[in-house]
Amino acid sequence: MDDDDRSTEYDGTRVLEFFTERAAGWDARFPDDGPAYDAAVAELGLFPGDTVLDAGCGTGRALPALRAAVGRQGTVVGVDLTPAMLEVAVLAGRHRGALLTVADAARLPLRDGVLDAVFAAGLVSHLPDPAAGLRELARVVRPGGRLALFHPVGRAALAARHGRPLGPDDPRAEPNLRPLLAAAGWRLVSCADEEHRYFALAVRD
Repeated sequence: MDDDDRSTEYDGTRVLEFFTERAAGWDARFPDDGPAYDAAVAELGLFPGDTVLDAGCGTGRALPALRAAVGRQGTVVGVDLTPAMLEVAVLAGRHRGALLTVADAARLPLRDGVLDAVFAAGLVSHLPDPAAGLRELARVVRPGGRLALFHPVGRAALAARHGRPLGPDDPRAEPNLRPLLAAAGWRLVSCADEEHRYFALAVRD
């Protein structure tokens, strides 16, 4: 679930249908995003041996970089609501060295505090309740762990791509995101909203 389209405003069935229909051609729609994913994973600041979740991993474009960052002693988990997206990840060979499972990022099948970090590309606007979803991500991350919210283009460029104005209620806008994260148990460290990337880094309190 690594692109954002407000036509898919969250309903589990609608999101599943939307991404299932597009899974086979998803990577072809965004063929040049690989370096942006690699750079975002590097900014997350993982260490060898870490356990990291790719929440809403889609076709797994971040998985190879996550695996390289945590090394053989680390663990990479990828969850996505759409089985067809995970099937594309497997066909592309991105599943190697990762544990993939069909799951809702808002209801994770993980124990409390088991993760060192979460990488989430294009996830927040697909959550039915962003505050509750961010609390769920906080639940599974240890104190001091990290969260990266990422998109390979900024909010304004993404809104233009979909032919809509940039609304003031966007949860990814820093004035909205900071209190949203704080209420969920996160502390926003940085937020970059540029033409060619969106990247927010938070630490688990």
